[in-house]
Amino acid sequence: MSTTSRTPHPPVNSRTAGARPGRIAAFLGLFLLGALTGAAGALVQAAWFPGGLLLSLAAAAGLFWTGTALTGSRAGVGASGAGWLVAVLFLTATRPEGDFVFGAGLGSYVFLLGGMAAAVICATVGNLVQPPGDSVRLGK
Repeated sequence: MSTTSRTPHPPVNSRTAGARPGRIAAFLGLFLLGALTGAAGALVQAAWFPGGLLLSLAAAAGLFWTGTALTGSRAGVGASGAGWLVAVLFLTATRPEGDFVFGAGLGSYVFLLGGMAAAVICATVGNLVQPPGDSVRLGK
């Protein structure tokens, strides 16, 4: 009988695991979903006011929260929020023809500021899980 003790390997933490192809694909997918949600929300919020505004903000907040839950980190909110912001900023820029998607109404400003506030709230509150291990405690 051998008395050699084996030291257990530390658990793999998602923050220290490095960039894996699956994680990169998840962040890219969240970025694209954020861009799609931002573009769809820009069109819906003005079409069915005020219901469309609430629907588009709920879709953005749901995507941001799902990004946190899927990745287990705040980077999920960053990826989906960046895609949302890129799409919204692209649609707010005026073109030489004078066409743009956002009007100068209250709903447009509520959509822009509300979407950014939803991203910040989801990143701050977050649904981060406790790291594995018996003696590991967050905040201590």
